[in-house]
Amino acid sequence: MTGNDTSAVIGTDGLDALIRVLAARGRTVIGPTVRDSAIVLAEIAGGDELPYGWGVELEAGRYRLCPREDGAAFAHSAGPQSWKTFLHPQRERQWTADRGSDGALVVTTDDSPPPSYAFLGVRPCDLRAISVQDRVLAGGPHTDSRYRARRDRAFLVAAECTDPGATCFCTSMGTGPAVDRGYDLALTEVVEDGDHRFWVRAGSDEGTSVLAELPRRSPDQETGATARQRVAEAADRMGRSMPLVDLQTLMRDTLQADRWNDVASRCLTCGNCTMVCPTCFCTTAEDVTDLSGDHAERRRRWESCFDLEFSHLPGGPVRASGHSRYRQWATHKLGTWYDQFGSSGCVGRGRW
Repeated sequence: MTGNDTSAVIGTDGLDALIRVLAARGRTVIGPTVRDSAIVLAEIAGGDELPYGWGVELEAGRYRLCPREDGAAFAHSAGPQSWKTFLHPQRERQWTADRGSDGALVVTTDDSPPPSYAFLGVRPCDLRAISVQDRVLAGGPHTDSRYRARRDRAFLVAAECTDPGATCFCTSMGTGPAVDRGYDLALTEVVEDGDHRFWVRAGSDEGTSVLAELPRRSPDQETGATARQRVAEAADRMGRSMPLVDLQTLMRDTLQADRWNDVASRCLTCGNCTMVCPTCFCTTAEDVTDLSGDHAERRRRWESCFDLEFSHLPGGPVRASGHSRYRQWATHKLGTWYDQFGSSGCVGRGRW
């Protein structure tokens, strides 16, 4: 093979080499690993930290690790985290203010360079969620410069889904389980007859450059066909599906439906669904100071439309009931998001 090839087959040694090549290029590699009885996203230094041989049992309100006999690394549903945690952090300092000995205030904007991330194992639904965040935070006239800087420096290695969870419904949202764009490298894992390999495709110039540095062999027809078959089978095993209706119209025309009361009666309005959702983006600002009053900071943090204070005005909150806050979240995500951003705000990840 030559460095200009855009696809290849690698083994587990190639996957380990991929992590090391990306790290050698100055990137912080984030990937799935097993911690605290869950598969979480964290910084990894080598392939041995990937969750080889682990899958998950997933249902509404239930998540359990379970061993797999095939030793696969990516045959599990993504855990409760999303890549939003790294591109759009939960908390971020925006500026500091310090009072000098002469009493003057010195305000310093936090403009430290963002990390250069490499995300390994991005699921197709999460890849689409990143593209949604791109439109929201960097695609309009009011760009979030910090998000844009992190996004521009990120290298995305997608992993096509071959084993969806019981709450997944990406197929009905058109967001998976295959990937077709938005990645630097795409992997599809194939394990059969003791042969553990990955079909790899490059989607960018840097992806092609990285692929050229890995131990690899030319792509063969059997591996490509088997990989596509595994992904197609995953599409048929989705645990759930979104109804084939015009959701934008349905949300708009059913604001008074009894269904809102039914769901709201069971909703705790805790906001956890917005925290784990890979496309929710709302934030608020908070100012903090030390006890002396000589140092203050402004921080941005995630906010949830389920919070009673989210829509607070001098006369009180606009949406005082759990019913109204749940309805606002659902109608925005599945309906009015189209008006704002041209797509649904749901990618069928099923993290709830």
